[in-house]
Amino acid sequence: MKVEKYLEQYLDAYTNYKPYWNYEDGCVLLGEAQMYEATGEERYVQFLETYLKDLIQEDGVIVNYQVGKNSIDSVNASKILFFMYDRTKEEKYFRAIAFTMEQLQGQPRCECGNFFHKQQYPYQIWLDGLYMAQPFYMAYETRFHSKERYNDILNQFENVRKYLYDEKKGLYYHAYDEKKQQFWCSKQTGCSPNFWLRSMGWYLMALVDVMDAMSFEIYEQYRRYAALFKEAVRGILQYQDPKTGLFYQVIDQGDTEGNYLETSGSAMVAYAILKACRMGILLKEKYAGIGLGILEGLIENKLQEKDGKTELTDICLMAGLGPDSSPWRDGSVAYYLSEKRVSDDAKGVGPFMMAYAQKLMLEKVL
Repeated sequence: MKVEKYLEQYLDAYTNYKPYWNYEDGCVLLGEAQMYEATGEERYVQFLETYLKDLIQEDGVIVNYQVGKNSIDSVNASKILFFMYDRTKEEKYFRAIAFTMEQLQGQPRCECGNFFHKQQYPYQIWLDGLYMAQPFYMAYETRFHSKERYNDILNQFENVRKYLYDEKKGLYYHAYDEKKQQFWCSKQTGCSPNFWLRSMGWYLMALVDVMDAMSFEIYEQYRRYAALFKEAVRGILQYQDPKTGLFYQVIDQGDTEGNYLETSGSAMVAYAILKACRMGILLKEKYAGIGLGILEGLIENKLQEKDGKTELTDICLMAGLGPDSSPWRDGSVAYYLSEKRVSDDAKGVGPFMMAYAQKLMLEKVL
């Protein structure tokens, strides 16, 4: 009940993260939908309806969508539209899905075929972007476009495996500059220099959510996503803290002074593993205990009582690379450890809620 009480307190006090359509609110909305699926409690749907009421017009226009910004982050919140359309059958949600897809189709691309992370970050691929866009893209293709662009989606994951994966570490770098010109990248590989936990979390969530959204009938592609997912899980589990079950902000630098066990990325790993167990991608007998252990580590170590209020602590507020006007965002270990740690940020609470919902759903089939 500790978690349910915390979530009730958090959601009762929730205000929109930003005034425009944003990925942070999207994480909370998706957590809400999964909590409804796990519990059947109508209050979660009521939250969604209240949030969306004044934002989705009857013609499908999302009134606070930053049209023309070409930021892949903007797509994330639109994933909730599939849930709302299925629940209500209201055409405005279908039209809003089409509206978002129109924006995604206009997203600039790298020469290799991947979406730019943002218009202002040309020729850059960030792990974050796979989670923001690809599950939405896959759901749209599966449900409304006859699976015609499945190859495009898989190609974007294959490029990330080709350009961002480190064979020796078993981890993915945060980002890649196709032109190898950014001050933060290696001029030989184009990759940023370190392994940031939340970016690996985004990647794992992207894979499991894409598999959830795709047709299992396209078996060869499904099997390829599963192979990528299992490889990434094996990689990150090498760096799990044995005492708490959690993971460090800079994944492979646990002994570095100032490094800490970060909440949002750990929650994402827990979510991905638990959902994969529920879907049969991972063996429940081998991995369910690991996923549950990570979640329990979060509850025991990061869900803290402060001044009579429960808080989810040690969430990295933000981390990025560049632009040139901010040379301190250089991807160094010191940079990642310098970013502010906060409590109750949507980027941590949303995935924590998703992980907890997956726990509840998995327990029904164990």
